[in-house]
Amino acid sequence: MEILVINCGSSSLKFQLIDSQTETVLAKGLCERIGIKGSAITYQSHNGEKVTREVAMPSHNEAMDVVIQSLTDKKTGVIEDMSEVKAVGHRVVHGGESFSSSVLATDEILKAIEQCNELAPLHNPANIIGIRACMKIMPDTPNVVVFDTAFHQTMPQEAYLYGLPRRYYDDYKIRRYGFHGTSHSYVSKRTAQIMGKPYDSIKTVVCHLGNGASICAVKNGKSVDTSMGLTPLAGVMMGTRSGDIDPGIIEVIAQKEKMSVSQVVNLLNKESGIAGLSGVSSDFRDIIKAIDAGDQNSKSAFDAYVRTIVRFVGSYVAVMNGADAIVFTAGVGENNSALRKAVCEHFGFLGITIDDKANSKNGEEIMISTPDSPVKVFVIPTNEELAIARETMEVLDKQLTDMYNG
Repeated sequence: MEILVINCGSSSLKFQLIDSQTETVLAKGLCERIGIKGSAITYQSHNGEKVTREVAMPSHNEAMDVVIQSLTDKKTGVIEDMSEVKAVGHRVVHGGESFSSSVLATDEILKAIEQCNELAPLHNPANIIGIRACMKIMPDTPNVVVFDTAFHQTMPQEAYLYGLPRRYYDDYKIRRYGFHGTSHSYVSKRTAQIMGKPYDSIKTVVCHLGNGASICAVKNGKSVDTSMGLTPLAGVMMGTRSGDIDPGIIEVIAQKEKMSVSQVVNLLNKESGIAGLSGVSSDFRDIIKAIDAGDQNSKSAFDAYVRTIVRFVGSYVAVMNGADAIVFTAGVGENNSALRKAVCEHFGFLGITIDDKANSKNGEEIMISTPDSPVKVFVIPTNEELAIARETMEVLDKQLTDMYNG
């Protein structure tokens, strides 16, 4: 059964067509600059070269048309027509407290998602546009919504409540939600498989370290704490995001620079983190090159980044009263051996020792701790698209079961 996975941004649309039985990626691509001059699609089938071509895409509806044309093209396509696609799985960033699992998209569901738009104004509206575009173009194909926040709905109140007057939670649902849930779920499940242990019996700290970064404590198959909060700005330092700071800093910067609160928050989101602290780049490849060239600002940014990760990993080991595994994933976590080594050096008290030869390998699934380490350390490439496809299949299977039993 072919599953089309869609991840919509405000001006982009990423997609993968996955065979749900073999979990093979049949084709994938990216539509960019939707609604902007110079829009283009990059498309690659499993047995073909990556091809980029400019094509007018005034809206996500046209982008979906282009995706369909690419998938069904007689020369480069991988299916004859879209009837072979049995379902579409969509990533939605914020589901608030309304959604603790993936759901079948309906008009009622989309209205509930829209109520979460103010919690993710840059992401949710674009996600909804993608869903509506698919529902319009493929009206007979089920659309399934998979939420970044759903995995973290198992957190206890003491993990998600902020130290604010209670009414802000009661009235406005201001609380920690967490993100990257699809990735944390996939990686923690894969960890259990590799270790040969039941998912509901191990304690794992997952470090999703990309340009956006979050850390999650997964105990007995459930998220019990995570670093991102009401928004993706909280937690560890990131590529351009500050991560956790003293809230009073916002007022100080606003007064000193004659900026509004919104302007300061924009600064914290887009001009801070590794990029702001180093003055070089948000890309860790550039940071490492600068460090090798003797740039001290890049070195201090790298060290500060490591320290924030160590703080969260250490606190989550304490929250879970121990850990069986620490896992690195996403772009930086999977591909920066120096970072992994620097983080793990702080956890000698847990008995962790790193196998330098294994750790020198990047971008592959591997255990980087020595066999005698009581807490195992892994690098596990994340696969959010596959996780979305699996969630989509689960929703469809449940729907069929309910119909049969009903």
